[in-house]
Amino acid sequence: MTTPAPRRRIGAQTVLTVEDGWWLSPRLRRIVAGGPGYASIVGNDFTDAYTKLYFAHPESGLTPPYDLAELRLTLPPERLPSMRTYTVRRLDPTAGQVTIDFVVHGDEGIAGPWAATAEKGDLLAMSGIGGGYAPDPAADWHLLAGDDAAIPAISRALEAMPPDARGVALIEVDGDDDHLPLTAPPGVGVEWLHRDGAHPGTTTLLADALRDVAWRDGHVQVFAHGERGAMKSLRPYLTTERGLDRSQLSLSAYWAHGRAEDTFQAEKREPVGQIFDPA
Repeated sequence: MTTPAPRRRIGAQTVLTVEDGWWLSPRLRRIVAGGPGYASIVGNDFTDAYTKLYFAHPESGLTPPYDLAELRLTLPPERLPSMRTYTVRRLDPTAGQVTIDFVVHGDEGIAGPWAATAEKGDLLAMSGIGGGYAPDPAADWHLLAGDDAAIPAISRALEAMPPDARGVALIEVDGDDDHLPLTAPPGVGVEWLHRDGAHPGTTTLLADALRDVAWRDGHVQVFAHGERGAMKSLRPYLTTERGLDRSQLSLSAYWAHGRAEDTFQAEKREPVGQIFDPA
């Protein structure tokens, strides 16, 4: 098995400038940012590489980088810049650019609305790049599953697989307009699952579809990332019913229905927020 580079710690803030942005679908907007700050970015080989982004409340008048320690002395908690975790869709060292795809659900949240209106010249603060998964070229087959938030990581994983890779990728979106032209090996099928207007995180669509996948012989590698409740429901199926070892699984929550990221991140230290039982 090929092992990606060691995990990178999230470090100091890097400030980039928005250079371009466009809609990939009605709910997914791509932002490309670069500038001199790119020189401080250290990438890795994980296809689920992620970064922490910082967003100031529009009325605060703050500009990045943000001295959070100092701001905590002068601002109430609700006025501090918010931190959000996003997958890095692409690093381009030649162009000195970072590409990040944002899920946008109207005016919900702070990062999505920022991305929906971001223009050339806007500043974006990020800190470091982490990660934990890359497709194993020695796997007999691959099983990938995720909702809108996992599209960037699944896209990167499919692009990184060898041409003879086999498997299936299940992606939950609202409808036909959310389909993207993904690049996958011929032997890896991409199946789009439609919520048809249901609110994200309120259906069992993804979990049901994964359980219906025809199980193949050989060593499988699983990447399943998405809403916390859906991911927790998949754990007993994959570990108990299918008998998979933890080393075969990248099973994680990107978000939780009804939770802002600050609450979601805090709950990761509690039983409600943990996908696997504590060792």
